[in-house]
Amino acid sequence: MIHHPVLLPEVLRYLAPRSGGTVVDGTVGLGGHAEAILEASAPDGRLVGLDRDAEVLPLAAARLERFGPRVRLLHAPARDMGGVLAGVQVDGVLLDFGVSGAQLDDPARGFSFQATGPLDLRMDRSCSPSGADLVNEVSERDLADLLHRYGEEPQARRIARAIVKARPIETTTHLADVVARAAGGRRGRRIHPATRTFQAIRIAVNHELEEVEGALRAALDVVAPGGRIVAIAFHSLEDRLSKQILNRSAGVGAGRDAFGHPLGTVRFRRLTPRAVQGSDPHPRARSARLRAVERMPDPTAEAARSTT
Repeated sequence: MIHHPVLLPEVLRYLAPRSGGTVVDGTVGLGGHAEAILEASAPDGRLVGLDRDAEVLPLAAARLERFGPRVRLLHAPARDMGGVLAGVQVDGVLLDFGVSGAQLDDPARGFSFQATGPLDLRMDRSCSPSGADLVNEVSERDLADLLHRYGEEPQARRIARAIVKARPIETTTHLADVVARAAGGRRGRRIHPATRTFQAIRIAVNHELEEVEGALRAALDVVAPGGRIVAIAFHSLEDRLSKQILNRSAGVGAGRDAFGHPLGTVRFRRLTPRAVQGSDPHPRARSARLRAVERMPDPTAEAARSTT
């Protein structure tokens, strides 16, 4: 399986891995970014790779085997990195949100409607409910709200009505066909009419926005002074949330005192005043948006050093 890590030059530029440092890849996937980080941090940079999908970890382990004890891979969501690290601070955190190539390419996972497969859509198949459970059990009103909120689907009510009428729906292609008919077909459309529906169901099944928020807040806590956080989002909801959390950490949009200084403690500075898209031609990279921040030195520690 060929894996293309998106925005790789930009990731390495903003993450700036170094020998002797430790980086957390909170969404390690197939290990493409992790491999490049380990190469850039030779000879003794370390990487802790986490993923909520236990099925991709053996694939990442095989790819990263040559790095030996420099790599530690664990089945855990990125939001749990604080507990995994047990209070140890790190030099960098990478969060590549979205669906991995292994998930998209396997029809049995149900993330793509390019081939017939079960309507699963779970990033962690030990959790419930599945996409089919949601599609077949949620009320028409709640389903329409879900499609509007998470898929930003303008025809949410019409599509929800058609889905309820077509129940039970068990496969990816069945759902895609139902949505396409309800939306008026694909003629003249740049993307398939079912794309937003699948996005909405996937986000709801996997609680993706809660995961994004939890992972970013955990990253802000575990990065040491001088350390960096790089986050890659693939749709507007993820990117908007990343922007809000990272900007707030840097004092952007915070209240200010009479002298124009941000209220409260500002621990980070933005490395990317606006989202970086890069020039990666890979199809998955077209919607990718990268944002990065760096933790500033601790003023208390700096003051203590200056007095010694």
